[in-house]
Amino acid sequence: MNILVVMPFKQKHKQLMQENFPNENFIYERNPSKDLVTSADVIIGNVKTDLLKFATNLKLLQLNSAGTDGYCDESIFPKNAVLTNATGAYGLALSEYMLAVLMAMQKKLYKYHDNQKQNLWHDEGEVTSICNSVILVVGLGDIGSNFAKKVKALGAKVIGIKRRIIDKPEYVDELGTLDNLKEYLPKVDVVVNILPGTKATYHLFDKEKFSLMKDKAFFVNAGRGNAVVEDDLIEAVESGHLAGAAVDVTEIEPLPKESRMWQVENIHITPHTAGQYHLAATHDNIVNIAKENLSRLLTGKDLINQVDFTTGYKK
Repeated sequence: MNILVVMPFKQKHKQLMQENFPNENFIYERNPSKDLVTSADVIIGNVKTDLLKFATNLKLLQLNSAGTDGYCDESIFPKNAVLTNATGAYGLALSEYMLAVLMAMQKKLYKYHDNQKQNLWHDEGEVTSICNSVILVVGLGDIGSNFAKKVKALGAKVIGIKRRIIDKPEYVDELGTLDNLKEYLPKVDVVVNILPGTKATYHLFDKEKFSLMKDKAFFVNAGRGNAVVEDDLIEAVESGHLAGAAVDVTEIEPLPKESRMWQVENIHITPHTAGQYHLAATHDNIVNIAKENLSRLLTGKDLINQVDFTTGYKK
């Protein structure tokens, strides 16, 4: 089989694939031509969606992302191919990011950092704690579960939101669905969003949702930027209703230089770097998921992380 790899692979990753699949033809090309896409039986990585129309021999597209934005359009996706994502690869990296930015806001570390740059020795007053706070985790998949476990261990009460309620995990005190979102928002001190970008999550967090949140609550978005109406978030923070927000994702990326959000005090922005390959373990996890699915494809077994086109989530 021709296996086209469009995501970054380190030498150790290439060696891993060659050792496990010595009879397969691996092609490593970050910007493949339409001819390479046409000849590919398997593509590993988020190939540009406008090239999918040329993927006439494709059996499997293994995304390097957990999100499936743009790939669930059945009118462009090859009919006989299977789409799988990288759910399970990002839990450690994203949960640690959310924990770090939350604690930085709670302990006013951003303010003290700014003060340092002005040679200013100034006490910024009271801080808050994860311990005894109520934290709402919107999206209790791999990433959300990893985060929930961490804050639960630090003494928080955790409320989780999932698409479907089956069994409540022990690290969650209460479990609901998006139908319960408005009910939960006034009760919590922290809201973290890790939802993927789907029709159901588009502009989910708007003026109404932010107004329902408790006064001086914190908001963290590490899911998708289009889940938030950015002007409404800016208003909620600028007015002082929210104590702060940390966002790793924005609706337009890169965030335009003219965006007001850059200059809003107490909104803290990172350029979609919480995940990707910044943590070596994440990179290894993605490669191992791809290796597992390639092995399953070659032996006729069911693939892991198959995507449901109607929801954009793993089945």
